[in-house]
Formats: sequence, C-alpha cells, structure tokens
Amino acid sequence: MAIRIAVGDESFDEIRKAGLYYVDKTELLYDLVGRMDNKVTLFTRPRRFGKTLNMSMMESFFDINRDSKAVFEGLDVSKHEAFCSSWMNQYPILFISFKDVDGLDFKSAFVALQGVISDFCFNYSEIMESDKVDPIDKATFNLLKEKKVEPAAIKTSLKTIMRMMNAVYGKPVILLIDEYDVPLAKASEKDTAQNCYYVQMLDVIKGMLSIALKTNEYLKFAVVTGCLRIAKESIFTGTNNFMSYSVLDEDFSEYFGFTQGEVNQLLAKAGCADKADIIREWYDGYVFGNTSVYCPWDVASYVSALLRREDAEPKNYWRNTSSNGVIKEFVGRFKVSGKFEALMNGLTVTETISDELTNDILHESEQNLWSVLLMTGYLTKADPNARGRNVALKIPNAETAGIFQDSVAVHFREKLDVSKQEAMMQALWAGDAETASTLMSDLLWKTISYMDYHEDYYHAFMAGLFVDRGYETKPNKERGLGRPDLQLLDVDNRRAMIIEVKKTDSKANMEKSCDEALKQIVDNEYAKDLDAGYETVLCYGIALFQKSAMIKKL
Repeated sequence: MAIRIAVGDESFDEIRKAGLYYVDKTELLYDLVGRMDNKVTLFTRPRRFGKTLNMSMMESFFDINRDSKAVFEGLDVSKHEAFCSSWMNQYPILFISFKDVDGLDFKSAFVALQGVISDFCFNYSEIMESDKVDPIDKATFNLLKEKKVEPAAIKTSLKTIMRMMNAVYGKPVILLIDEYDVPLAKASEKDTAQNCYYVQMLDVIKGMLSIALKTNEYLKFAVVTGCLRIAKESIFTGTNNFMSYSVLDEDFSEYFGFTQGEVNQLLAKAGCADKADIIREWYDGYVFGNTSVYCPWDVASYVSALLRREDAEPKNYWRNTSSNGVIKEFVGRFKVSGKFEALMNGLTVTETISDELTNDILHESEQNLWSVLLMTGYLTKADPNARGRNVALKIPNAETAGIFQDSVAVHFREKLDVSKQEAMMQALWAGDAETASTLMSDLLWKTISYMDYHEDYYHAFMAGLFVDRGYETKPNKERGLGRPDLQLLDVDNRRAMIIEVKKTDSKANMEKSCDEALKQIVDNEYAKDLDAGYETVLCYGIALFQKSAMIKKL
C-alpha cells in the first residue's frame, strides 16, 4: 500500500492517528529536556521548515490532558523509557501561535491578538470550574475569553492563565509560543510615523513575553519559535537561562528540515527513488549549523504530487508562502547587483552575519539585510563546517534561484529608462533596426549583468520592455505553426509586430542568430492572417549576447 502524505497538516496527533507518513523528529524532545537545562529556548528557522509541527509534537508529548503513548509508539523518543515515564503527559501546556496576528494598523492587529488568547480560553474553559482558581483570575479569564481587555491586560494574560493552570493541576506550566515574531514583522511592514504601529505592537509583545518568561514561578520551561531572533534587549530582556538556536548553530540543527537519509527513506517508501536527483537540485542545499537539509514543505509537496502523477514536474512551492518582498527591497535599496549576479551564477559572497536583529532596523544596513536573507532561507551557508560570523553565502537550490531571478527581473523592469524605451519603440515601428539595436543594448547595459545570461532571464527582460505600453502584448502566444516569443498588436493604428529572440554564445554569431530567428518566423508562419487586418506587420529577429543586442528586420 502506498504511503500517504498530508501536505500542510501541522497537527502531530492527526498525522499519527491517520497513519500518514511522518519523518521522525521526536528525538528533539529528549535532546531538549533530557540533555539540556534551558528555562527558555528559542528556535529560529525559515518558514516551512517544520517549526509548527515540532511544537505540536511537544504539546502532544507533554500535555497532562492527553494519553499520547499510542501516537509515540515506535518513534525514536520511545526508546528513552525512563524519560518518557517522567515527562510524557505530565504537565499542563499553554500552546499559542501568533502566525495570524496581522492587520493594517495596530488596532486591527490587536483584535487578532485578542482572538488568539480568546480561542485558548475557550478551549480551556474547564479550569474556570475549579474552586482552586482565584476569583479575580476567573474574572480576568472571562474578559480574555470575551475579548474585552486592553493592552495592559493582554501583557499579563499568559502569566494569568498559567497561574490558573498551576492552581488546577498543581504543577508548573510548559509554555509553547509559535511564530512569536510574526506580529512584529507585520507591524514593521506597515509602520508609518503617523500610525506608530511597530512601537505599539513591540510594547505589547515585549510585555507578554517578559512577564511570562522572566521570574515566573508558574513556568516549567518555555519553547519559542520564529524566523528571526529579535535582539534580547528588545524582547527578552532579563530572561533567565535563555538559549537561542539559529541557522548558524549546530545544536538541534537536524530537527528542522529533512536530512539526506530521511529523504532517501521517504523516496524509497514512496517508490520515487528515481526522482532523487531532481529533488536534490530543487529543494536541497540548506545548511543549518553543520547539517545539510532539504526544505520539508517542498519535498512533501513534490512527493505528494508524484504519488498522484508519476510524471509530475517540480514546482516552486516555497514562492507562494510569502511575498518575497525582502529581495526586491534589497535590490532597490543597496548597490548589490554585482553580488547578486555572482550568487545567481552559483558563486558565493562572504558577509558578516548577525543573528540578533530588531525589525525596526532590518533595512538600515546592507549587513542586516544579508543576515535576514540567511535567517529566512533565501541564502544559506556555503560550507557546513565553517564557523564564525564572516559567512560565505550561496543560493541553496533551483527553487530559491528562481525566486531571485524573478525578483531581480521585476526590479530591472521597474528601473528601465522610460525615454530610451520610448525611443526604441519608435525606432522599431519605423523599421529602424540599427537604432533599435543600439537603444536595446543601452538598456541591457543598465539592467542585466549576468554571467550566464540565461535565456529565460532575457525573456523576462524583453517582456519588461514591451508590457504596459498601450499595446496588446502576447508572449509565447500560439500563432501559425508555432509560438513566437512576442506579439505586439497596436489595434488603434492597425499595426503589428512579431518578435523572435535568440540567445547567442558569441558576438560573432549574433547576425547568424538573427537570421535563424527570422527564418523561424517565416517557416512557422507567425505572421499568418495578420496581413488581412493590419496595414503594417513588422517581423524582427533579435540576438542577445551578454550586454549586446542585434536586431534585424524581415
């Protein structure tokens, strides 16, 4: 029977009870509690690397209100019998996620935060029935449940609930906070001098975490996850026995992401071992500490597709999980084009990295932004064994390379010289191929500097030249016996343009490539039927080599 994979299911209990495929990360429990003595542990990893599933697994293991023996049976942690006897289902759990705390301003985001606390209170309403709970705490709990509290009460909410749980169960509480930095990241994106969104949200989140984590007698221990470690002075001031593990740290490095062995085992179980090279090219390449890992979201998504269709092609699953705006802002704010070109050609750049940042200064320096690209998974360490803060960085795989290419292409299109674009268009409509060649070369010079000069990158550049100029633009639209690279239809003036583009391997071959492009237009009848409706039909072959363009007219 084929294995079953639930892409996006982040509930450990549901996965195990449904018999879905699970990559065993339960040894994390023993390493975290059996080997360490951290009062507060922060794990920072890029999105889609299993943080939430690991937190759900912790909740299931420790929660005093569950019997989890069956769901952990046969998993790695079950080998530690004494540990399981002492810790499994022995403590009350307060598990909340801030991943949905967002809004256009602080007021709307605060309503979302109230909702997160309210949902937890609804799920634990039974603690209100205990006569061990202080009446004042009961009153506060009801207000939290009804979302009728101000920021001051939200700041103390976690400690209030933990005090109530401690009274009911007679044991300290394990606190799990997932995606703690999302409210701050969202606030930073939409912050203005007028709305003070970030400052207000920072005040609330800092208050919640400080009160819950610092000298809290009701806390057994806490685990916090996020994408970035917000500087201790900003959030975790005064927190005792605090340890943070980022993508630079070796400890716990194998628990977020799939190792090569785990991927091999998954592919064997799924009958997809023949796809190993494709999966490695697209989704491998991340280095956390000294461990090389795959993105688990991508691997699970692609293997799930392969289980449905043996010929499924790899896709960029990661792209759609965030706006990817950090790259676009990076390119626009700093003079880093040469470094980006090196990265996109498989080379490395060495930068000084910090894993302690604050959202309000993320974009103030180039160094900070290199750190953000590393911490959020757009870049990774080039050498798993390298140590220190001067880190050689690389693009991990084909998937993230595609995100870089798309983001840089968009930036280049936005920065094109409008006057030269217009002059080039006038030259093309006038049939002046020589002038158009010169102007296109000038535009290339100011945009693309790309050692490999991939053909799809050129096509993105070409599309940027012609879109939004008042013409009906049809890239790769079927016409005649094939698909020309570009059609421009100027309906108002009854004129049309067919363009075929070739990337050449040398300047000497540019004219030959132009001729081949023109021959393709003729042989495939790309201009067929346009003559009947358009008074002017122009056909161009364009050859591109590095920063040079040659245009020939049919």
